[in-house]
Amino acid sequence: MGQLHVHEFISLDGVIDAPTWTFEYGFDPRMGERLAALTNASRGILLGRRTYQMFEGPWSSRTVEEDPGAPFFNDTTKYVVSATLRETTWRNSVVVGPYDRATITELKERVDGDLYLSGSGTLARALLADGLVDQLHLCVFPLTRGSGPRLFADGAPPSSWRTAVAESYENGVLYLNLRAA
Repeated sequence: MGQLHVHEFISLDGVIDAPTWTFEYGFDPRMGERLAALTNASRGILLGRRTYQMFEGPWSSRTVEEDPGAPFFNDTTKYVVSATLRETTWRNSVVVGPYDRATITELKERVDGDLYLSGSGTLARALLADGLVDQLHLCVFPLTRGSGPRLFADGAPPSSWRTAVAESYENGVLYLNLRAA
């Protein structure tokens, strides 16, 4: 059974909305190395409908020459959790239906390797609440947003995490790899 890895760009106050606020920090090459290691170990991508539709436009036409992450996003099977999406247009994509803990558990057992989730805040919060996330990979940006969707919802059940890796980058971003305790 593979593990479910959730990757998020997150502010100090826990906001994970569309990360346009990260652009001023640039992308440290060591961040890229961490994300490449994470995606290289993953055999499936788990996405909510909104993130799937947001990713499809820019990623589906990118080549490896334009972005070394393009083969992962285009060639890896994408499992889309949605109650409304019926058909996909991005290659290697499958709609698994509305969120259901049993469906995600079965998917973790069926996929030969790890699953990677990026963005997809609503889905990430549901997975966290149901205890299905094995590891968090957080790029913590040194700013607060004040408001916006947070990784952990108000009223979420308490959980404990072990720090596996903590690194700081030249651009001020802190990378945390946390494992479910």
